[in-house]
Amino acid sequence: MATEEEFLHWFETTWKDAEDALHDGDAAPRFETWSDTEPVTLFGAWLTARTPGEAHAVFRQLASTFARARECTVELIAHGVSDNLAYTVHRELTSTTLRGEPRDYVLRVTQVYRHEDGTWKVVHRHADNEAEVSGP
Repeated sequence: MATEEEFLHWFETTWKDAEDALHDGDAAPRFETWSDTEPVTLFGAWLTARTPGEAHAVFRQLASTFARARECTVELIAHGVSDNLAYTVHRELTSTTLRGEPRDYVLRVTQVYRHEDGTWKVVHRHADNEAEVSGP
C-alpha cells in the first residue's frame, strides 16, 4: 500500500517534471506518468481520449504545439490517497509558446491515479480552461 507522503513526492517531482517537459515540447516523460492499462480516460481542455493509445496520441499532438515553457505552476487544492488509488484537484498556471505564439492560461484539473508496479500512474484527467468558465 502506498502512503500519502510517497504519492505527494511523486506528484511534486516525477509528475510535475513530466508536465514541464510537455509544455516545453517533449511528451516522452508524460508517457511514463500515465497508465498503459485500461481503463484510461482523458477529458482535456482541448482534446479527449478513452484508451492509453489515444492518450499517447493526444500527448504527442500537444507536445508538437508547445515550446519554450516559461513557467508551469501547480496549485494543489485537494488530494486524497486510499490504498492504491489517489486523486488531486488542482490548478495549472502555464506560460508557454503555443503554435509559435506566447500563451498564458489556467486550467482547473481533477486527476485520478492508480498505484501500479511500484509507482503512481494517471488513469483519468479532466481539465477545463478557467478563463472560459462563466456563471449562470
